[in-house]
Amino acid sequence: MSNYRGFRAFDGKVSFLFDKKAGKKIGILFILTALVFIISAGLGGMAINPLTVLHVFTGGGTDMERLVVLNFRLPRIIIALVAGMALAAAGGMLQGMIKNPLASPDIIGITAGAGAAVVGFLSIFSDKNHSLTVSIQWLPLAAFLGAILVGLTVYSLAWRNGVTPVRLVLIGIGISALMHAMMTLLMILGPIYRASEASIWTTGSVSKATWEQVWMILPWTALFLLIAFIYSRDVNIQELGEELAAGVGNAVQKNRLLLLLISTCLVAGAVAFAGGIGFIGLMAPHIARRLVGSSFGVLLPTSALIGGLLVMLADLLGRTLFSPIEVPAGVFTAAIGAPYFIYLLFRTKKR
Repeated sequence: MSNYRGFRAFDGKVSFLFDKKAGKKIGILFILTALVFIISAGLGGMAINPLTVLHVFTGGGTDMERLVVLNFRLPRIIIALVAGMALAAAGGMLQGMIKNPLASPDIIGITAGAGAAVVGFLSIFSDKNHSLTVSIQWLPLAAFLGAILVGLTVYSLAWRNGVTPVRLVLIGIGISALMHAMMTLLMILGPIYRASEASIWTTGSVSKATWEQVWMILPWTALFLLIAFIYSRDVNIQELGEELAAGVGNAVQKNRLLLLLISTCLVAGAVAFAGGIGFIGLMAPHIARRLVGSSFGVLLPTSALIGGLLVMLADLLGRTLFSPIEVPAGVFTAAIGAPYFIYLLFRTKKR
């Protein structure tokens, strides 16, 4: 117990153990994420020294430097960070809740469900001038409805006296393919301007991020990340199995539905503003598990930091590696994530 420190508050109503080693690793990840954030804000067509970037953050710098950093780069970096954190935390919760190492929002179709809803929103509510006829603030709600519908459908179809990993993955892949087909149909039927916009968006890109979008996604994701961290104890109990979880007084079905809703809300916000960035929800929890273990009290924040870091790096590579051409961040996450998924399938099969 020397590696742990106990905390109690509100007369013992709130208590938890803090893992010192995991805390140090989370601290290192936080510093690394901050460094990538600053470096990313300085790299691009106009290179800016990291110290100058910090100076801009505090109100200094030239007019051009402030324009490039604050208006052009900072919104997309923030959305990349927040979306990656949301997808990674959602993936970690799904893997723990259904005890399936292959589970992630994109593999089991939740991301595609949110994507189909967003493409439908953009297609249906566009006028002849390619302008939205309703407020863009309804976009997260559309993504949420699509994500929750697909999530509940996949879970229901996979249930047969329990959920087996192979059945869940196969059904999820099938539903995901159906959602992608619906996205293609909606893009064909919708205005050509929205079709080209949606095509880039479905791959996963933050190139058109704005401060308006930042102020919409930031409180949404922060709220549900906080709720996810609070309910991380329930994810640990869910991993014990249904009978043991019920034996220790856990309302299994109620908490399972609640955890699914939290994951869906996180995915909905990320997909609504960053598009269908794939494999973050699969990779980040696995990397975090190797670093800090399987206790979700430390696994979820570690996963969130890793997810945000991966998406920021993918966006940085996308806008600098092939400059002046910009490659969507989702291309790089898929290039890494697809082989990683095959590796996980092979390793699961061996077991």
